[in-house]
Amino acid sequence: MLKSSLTAAARQQLNAAKAASSGRSSHTVFGGHERVLRQTVIAMVAGQLLDEHENPGEATVQVLQGRVRLGAGEDSWEGSSGDLLIVPAARHTLHALEDAVVLLTVAKLR
Repeated sequence: MLKSSLTAAARQQLNAAKAASSGRSSHTVFGGHERVLRQTVIAMVAGQLLDEHENPGEATVQVLQGRVRLGAGEDSWEGSSGDLLIVPAARHTLHALEDAVVLLTVAKLR
């Protein structure tokens, strides 16, 4: 069994995002290209945006800290610490409304 601290990962990634010119940082904590399930901690400083992109499979965004807005077309959903957002099966964006860290969980479609 493996154990990982999401609190520590969130802190590390937010520090890395604050130091990065892009204002973002991420680290896969479970899975990867060779697995169906992948979980990635993503940190973004306030105002940063992940541009519109495809959903590679079933996905959720769990907000670990801060506030984000998940947008798809005309629809959008805000989430704050403790919220779980279901990523729509459509092109979407993720915007940090304040310094934020999320856990992205994706089950890739084969």
